[in-house]
Amino acid sequence: MKKRITGYCCILLALTGLGAQGHKNGNPNAASSYPESGTGIWLTRADRTALLEKQAGMMIRFGTEHNDYPDLDIDDNKKYQQVEGFGYTLTGGSAQLINRMDAASKAALLHELFAKDDRAIGISYLRISMGASDLDASVFSYNDLPERKTDISQATFSLAPDKAALIPLLKRILAINPSVKVLATPWSAPVWMKDNRKSIGGSLQPGYYNSYATYFVKYIRAMKAEGITINAITPQNEPLHPGNNPSMYMTAEQQRDFIKNNLGPAFKAAGLSTKIIVYDHNLDRPDYPAVIYNDAGAAKYVDGAAFHLYAGDVNAMGALHHSFPAKNLYFTEQWTGSKGSFDGDLQWHVKNVIIGTMRNWSRTALEWNLANDPSYGPHTPGGCTQCKGALTIDGSAVSRNVSYYIIAHASKFIPAGSLRIGSKGAEGLHHVAFLRPDGKKALIVLNEAGTSYTFNVRYKNKRAPVTIAGKSVITAVW
Repeated sequence: MKKRITGYCCILLALTGLGAQGHKNGNPNAASSYPESGTGIWLTRADRTALLEKQAGMMIRFGTEHNDYPDLDIDDNKKYQQVEGFGYTLTGGSAQLINRMDAASKAALLHELFAKDDRAIGISYLRISMGASDLDASVFSYNDLPERKTDISQATFSLAPDKAALIPLLKRILAINPSVKVLATPWSAPVWMKDNRKSIGGSLQPGYYNSYATYFVKYIRAMKAEGITINAITPQNEPLHPGNNPSMYMTAEQQRDFIKNNLGPAFKAAGLSTKIIVYDHNLDRPDYPAVIYNDAGAAKYVDGAAFHLYAGDVNAMGALHHSFPAKNLYFTEQWTGSKGSFDGDLQWHVKNVIIGTMRNWSRTALEWNLANDPSYGPHTPGGCTQCKGALTIDGSAVSRNVSYYIIAHASKFIPAGSLRIGSKGAEGLHHVAFLRPDGKKALIVLNEAGTSYTFNVRYKNKRAPVTIAGKSVITAVW
């Protein structure tokens, strides 16, 4: 039997979603009066009756009175990894759709996504493709040549294919928030460099390793000339999945040798500070980055490893961290599909992509594509036909899908530079806590059960009771 609570300076925080401010019915312009740096509690329910809603009048306030609710202990003396950001892959198709919107709608959407005020969700990290991904309308690289032609020096390298949509949009985004970080990833090398000379599958021929390293250097410098800093690269998207269009197969040994003998030295000679992050594929193969880390000649150029979770277990990230604590970890992709459900995807992704990766030392958590049209396009021939973006864009009309809320529960409240801190207790809940650069704490909690759960946020031996509804997510800031 639970005791009556007295002596608190606030009422029990019963998160019902009634009378709340925020994204009611998915409308981000029904914004709360609290900016991103403010305090409060935001709620999303799996049944969509509350969508990133600011809970009116409800705050985390601490008292000393004892109660019988389980404690969720927050310990900011235990500090873990620094967060670099939360966001999406800005695919070429996403950029194309956003650029087709009318000027006013486009400006409002970009502000909502990337600004840092009460009307925005504060996306802080973007992944982009070097050349086409499978969510571009067509396959291309930055040095496509006629059959049987080669260009070892990359003399004809050109960013032209991205200058119609992706690059102009990135410039608009960086004008709104210059601190957004960008990770670039190729889906394939130019086909003339591959052993099968096709966009699907095949491997980079060793005789072109130096040329491909030059391709990366030229790309980073050309993007810098456009005003876009590439903060990090991975050598290959999903190197063990050669069936996509485009795609390229690259073993751990091949990636190790490419980095050790070609890419790393090329970056050093060019004076580039862009991070080299290895692997960028599923968590069932943590042995892949380990092969590279165990070679001192390659490891000295490598910042860390990136992962997806279409196979494996999120705890493999933590195990890799404990084996190689000097190397950083990044979570860079997880899709939501056209056949998925809002409730199932919300809970699984918050549990694994947000809370799970952060509790396992990741510095980023990224969902897959930012936007698609109502037919799940654009995509290449043979590319993904079921990838549901965070947004569905139909002309200038925008619908916000489940991955919008998955990321927003973190990106809006946990800026780059935040530190994960200790959180434990309240068995049955999933949670992760952060200390922000402004000194405030942010806590994300998921309740997968069908019934509500009352617990205490306990901090410095004081308690604030909170009730989280069944099948819901909250972010609390104090």
